[in-house]
Amino acid sequence: MKAVGLMQHGGPDVLRIVELPTPHAGPGEVRIRVRAAAVNPADTLIRAGRTPIRQHGTQPVIPGLDVAGTIDEIGPDTVTSLAIGDRVMAMINPTRAAGGGYAEWVVLPEAWVARAPAGTSHAEAATLPMNGLTALRALDQLDLAPGSTLAVTGAAGAVGGYAVQLAKAAGHRVLADADPRDAALVYALGADSVVDRGPAVAERFRALTDSGVDAAVDAALIGTPLLAAIRSGGSLAHVRDLPDRPAFDLAAAGYGVKSVKVHVHDYDGIRDKLDQLRQLADQKRLTLRVAESFEPERASHAHRLLEAGGVRGRLLIEFK
Repeated sequence: MKAVGLMQHGGPDVLRIVELPTPHAGPGEVRIRVRAAAVNPADTLIRAGRTPIRQHGTQPVIPGLDVAGTIDEIGPDTVTSLAIGDRVMAMINPTRAAGGGYAEWVVLPEAWVARAPAGTSHAEAATLPMNGLTALRALDQLDLAPGSTLAVTGAAGAVGGYAVQLAKAAGHRVLADADPRDAALVYALGADSVVDRGPAVAERFRALTDSGVDAAVDAALIGTPLLAAIRSGGSLAHVRDLPDRPAFDLAAAGYGVKSVKVHVHDYDGIRDKLDQLRQLADQKRLTLRVAESFEPERASHAHRLLEAGGVRGRLLIEFK
């Protein structure tokens, strides 16, 4: 089968087409004929060698955390409500031996796979699993009371956008930051107020509250400067490791703010969470945003675009 992988870490040009044996579903597994794989910032970190996933010997590293496609094989003795031909989506943990989702076929335990939202393209469905689960995991960990005030940074991005919409679906007041050019988009996602991103954003958030927001989802990885927006006893959820975690934790303690590290792979194989996202997408309460799609041979170009910044929605690799 055709896949996109790398034999050495580096810039986008290390990505290449590789031929791998076509996998087959074993007991408890299903096989997805992948039609779309999302390109995420985590994929660029894998490619650059900035994660624990390393290239060894002659086996290529295959990035990719999100896929959508159709079920085309069900393993022996697999008990599942899925059927051949069902349109599905899944989040993949690329640390597994078979690697990630930049491939024509992916085999997964059946509990890792959920039906795609109704009426969506494969590209749209592939934008939802990892980014949606990251935002959902953040909100689940924050465990806010209905009607709480939540600040979301990076609200025009994929994780931030889903965080805005999930928070609104849960009944919260949402304050968000954005470039002025993206303010209309973020309001359309449901934010109650949008402030300019950049220096002093914490002060702009705090000015909209009496004593600070109850919590923040820091999709933009602002870190320590954002603590000033949060009331004492509140929480800040960050979606990736911060550059100086000990200094951040010390500062958070000084503000009386709880630091919440979001591990999206805590939701590996928990189909109920993917189904929760699917249902919200079916209800049009989540917006699935595709920026642009590329053939596998142009995966390096997709990585370059993502790293250049300013992409709104997700870039996709589409397998015919």
